[in-house]
Amino acid sequence: MNETETKEACRMRVALMVTCINDALYPSTGQAVVRLLRRLGVEVEFPQAQTCCGQPMVNTGYLDEAVPVLRTFVDAFAGYDAVVTPSGSCAGSARHQHSIVAGRSGDEALQEAVAKLAPNVYELSEFLVDVLGVTDVGAYYPHRVTYHPTCHSLRMLGVGNRPQRLLEAVRGIRLVDLPGADQCCGFGGTFAVKNADTSIAMGADKARHIRETGAEIVVAGDNSCLTHIGGVLSRQRSGVRTVHLAEILASTEDSAVAEVTR
Repeated sequence: MNETETKEACRMRVALMVTCINDALYPSTGQAVVRLLRRLGVEVEFPQAQTCCGQPMVNTGYLDEAVPVLRTFVDAFAGYDAVVTPSGSCAGSARHQHSIVAGRSGDEALQEAVAKLAPNVYELSEFLVDVLGVTDVGAYYPHRVTYHPTCHSLRMLGVGNRPQRLLEAVRGIRLVDLPGADQCCGFGGTFAVKNADTSIAMGADKARHIRETGAEIVVAGDNSCLTHIGGVLSRQRSGVRTVHLAEILASTEDSAVAEVTR
């Protein structure tokens, strides 16, 4: 993307879809997305009417009950050129599940609204690389880091190596490969509740691979997965921290100094 195209992308009307888990448990991730995009010249808005994307209902088979949630979603984000979310899982829901829910509803207006909105929903790394055309976002993060590609970002969205390309451009970072990176962490939303023993075993495998890297930090694009992984690592007293991709990309040399001096 050339300079003119980048400027045009920055003039887009962009909304932040913060997601339920970030709103409730990880507000710093949403704040990091805003800081990052503003640093790159993008003015991002936060529609107050947004609620859940409806994925928990769809994944558990309650597609009809997801219809009112979907109506709220399309109303909240109508008129935006792009909707950016720090979650491959929720972006995947909007891009792939919403059309299924709308189709079952029989509401042609809802189907049209979804068809118009869904292609404009981007996971953060997609928006940075594909829309803004940047991989070096001016970040600084002096830590040994390993990256876990979450299932929905890897398989449903096909984000590929976009997150790694962004991380590789971060100054001060020591990025190390994660063995068995493409293996699920075992969370899977309600899977972790319905199949607890299997979920725990998968999480233990993922934690073992993370510890093998010697990393201080494990990063991913979904805080839901990081919650599961972090819980296992914490119980093992591993000392490894979990950090969302947005927070690393939003970090600068000034913020790193402030963290050390606090």
